[in-house]
Amino acid sequence: MRAAFGLVVVFALCLGAGASVAQAAAASLYLEELTWTDVRDALASGTTTVILPVGGTEQSGPHLALGKHNARVKVLAGRIAAVLGDTLVAPVVAYVPEGNVSPPSGHMRFPGTISVPVAAFKGVLEGAAQSLKQAGFTHIVLIGDHGGYQTQLKEVAGQLNRLWAGTSAHAHFIAAYYDAAQAAYRQVLRTKGLSDAEIGVHAGAADTSLELATDPAMVRIERLAMAGGAKAGVEGDPRRASAELGQLGVDLIVHDTVAAIRKARLEKR
Repeated sequence: MRAAFGLVVVFALCLGAGASVAQAAAASLYLEELTWTDVRDALASGTTTVILPVGGTEQSGPHLALGKHNARVKVLAGRIAAVLGDTLVAPVVAYVPEGNVSPPSGHMRFPGTISVPVAAFKGVLEGAAQSLKQAGFTHIVLIGDHGGYQTQLKEVAGQLNRLWAGTSAHAHFIAAYYDAAQAAYRQVLRTKGLSDAEIGVHAGAADTSLELATDPAMVRIERLAMAGGAKAGVEGDPRRASAELGQLGVDLIVHDTVAAIRKARLEKR
């Protein structure tokens, strides 16, 4: 009897664990973690906005992993979607224009960076957006974590809106996402005592702090002292970077992006 009772308990626990896993999956904001029926049900309940996050695979010095932009934009897109409450997040676009491949220019001078032609990049974005529209999403939001392709994101959104004229679907390029990480965040870091030379424009204190606040596993803390100068792929000084400083930037980005998405959706009604 005791053995039988034990089996019943184990079976019940397994069922409970299975239910918990299923509930957790259904509650995810990330499209790739859902089933098609989860997405169908979300659409039916009013979740008709989807964020298409764009990252990039590029060098960021000896202390930041090549997927810095991908990891960061995924986390931030999830937090933005959570605040909006009626939004899902599509898989991150990790292949973006990074400069000439041969002869190499820009970040392509460092091993590991991956670059694709602008036409291929825009084609992927357009195809993904068309797929999301076909699924039933009516607001497709483009955000990008890298400065180099912001113009292309705007162009793709414009092209999609011309193509979708007369339908209920709209594409939104949200410049506020990237803008918030620039002037406003840099000013906050200045008030915390960091110099412009430390804040930097690539892989410096600003960049590294944001990564520590979103995905610290992408940061090699023991290499911060090595991350100096253009020869190392760094423009800035990351040694005083911290998750606390990064959280200030995260809050700015999420706040400004949410406000911009809400405004864009109202304007397109």
